[in-house]
Amino acid sequence: MVNGYNKEITSTHLMNYHFVWCPKYRRKLFIGELRNRLIDLINEKSKELSCKILQLEVMPDHIHMFIQGNPKLAPNLIIGQIKGFTSRILRDEFKQLLKMPTLWTRSYFVSTAGNVSSFVIEQYIEEQYEKNKR
Repeated sequence: MVNGYNKEITSTHLMNYHFVWCPKYRRKLFIGELRNRLIDLINEKSKELSCKILQLEVMPDHIHMFIQGNPKLAPNLIIGQIKGFTSRILRDEFKQLLKMPTLWTRSYFVSTAGNVSSFVIEQYIEEQYEKNKR
């Protein structure tokens, strides 16, 4: 990893995503054993997807996850896989969750983040023409 970037055979990349999502009806579910199990499952699925959790905070009624993505996976696939996997396992292990029609809402928030701001990237691209004109 050079300057925070991941290098593979055909690409060099840095794809960080901030996700926020919540359970159906924004119920305050994630405390104690259920919270700990959710954290374990999110970490397990992230490794399976070749993604790295940079920061994870599970609140009673919502989750914040900062994750380093894999360029082969779109953000909607990453969150879809994590939400689907955790829902299936948690509903099998914690029968009280079966009273809800689904564990998660269909919605989520996602934002990208990297080592530099959008302004720096725009400035760099703009300077390329002048640089190559010489």
